[in-house]
Amino acid sequence: MAESAPVTPSAELLEWSKKDKRRFLHAVYRVGDLDRTIKFYTECFGMKLLRKRDIPEEKYSNAFLGFGPEESHFVVELTYNYGVTSYDIGTGFGHFAIATEDVYKMVETVRAKGGNVTREPGPVKGGNSVIAFVKDPDGYTFELIQRGQTPEPLCQIMLRVGDLDRSIKFYEKALGMRLLRKIDRPEYKYTLAMMGYAEEHETTVLELTYNYGVLEYTKGNAYAQVAISTDDVYKSAEVVKVVTEEFGGKITRQPGPIPGINTKITSFLDPDGWKTVLVDNEDFLKELQ
Repeated sequence: MAESAPVTPSAELLEWSKKDKRRFLHAVYRVGDLDRTIKFYTECFGMKLLRKRDIPEEKYSNAFLGFGPEESHFVVELTYNYGVTSYDIGTGFGHFAIATEDVYKMVETVRAKGGNVTREPGPVKGGNSVIAFVKDPDGYTFELIQRGQTPEPLCQIMLRVGDLDRSIKFYEKALGMRLLRKIDRPEYKYTLAMMGYAEEHETTVLELTYNYGVLEYTKGNAYAQVAISTDDVYKSAEVVKVVTEEFGGKITRQPGPIPGINTKITSFLDPDGWKTVLVDNEDFLKELQ
């Protein structure tokens, strides 16, 4: 019996995903003390607490923080599960990044508030960009990048992947992202790719890092997912389905409304197991109201 021809995504479907109205909405991760993290992010990074909710019947609380309203800005969604005070971040999650006009000043604030500075501020090796690295109370790393005024200070999520070219193609096809920049640093044995929907200084980007020879990472149980908006979760899920058949990954939640909230979502894992949730644009705005 002849083997069936491999399924190839239709050009029309892939073209639609590039034209779909998408942006990064929020990153979801778990913390051991919600009030402690809120205090650290507002006092050290200058974030604003946008909303907070407690769900006692499910035994968890959420807080949303960022540099502007959720309607137009990327934010972090912190989750506190009752009684759980620490998590394993794993080796795969890299960092978040914050753009600031004065890295040195932010680092001093972090230090004064008892934060952990893991790289002192200064120019990157072989370049002019001034950066620093700090850790929050749960051990999440934040890169601080010196940059002029920007509409989106919360500007990066860095994840490590086992095959960079595969990941670039996956995010281009499944999520309609553009490859903004690719940097190979053989002297440090890594290559990275910046993926997103607009230029780096304008918006949040996904930084994918490949360390030479490292094909797998541990995920831990701390970082959960990133949420991205779409005009049509059903059509988006169709695109993701055909792309996962080509590159790997899988849909973990079929498209449809969340019971009780009615916001339509779909979720999937990329070939490295990183989770993305696609959220209906109109439903998301209604939920905020």
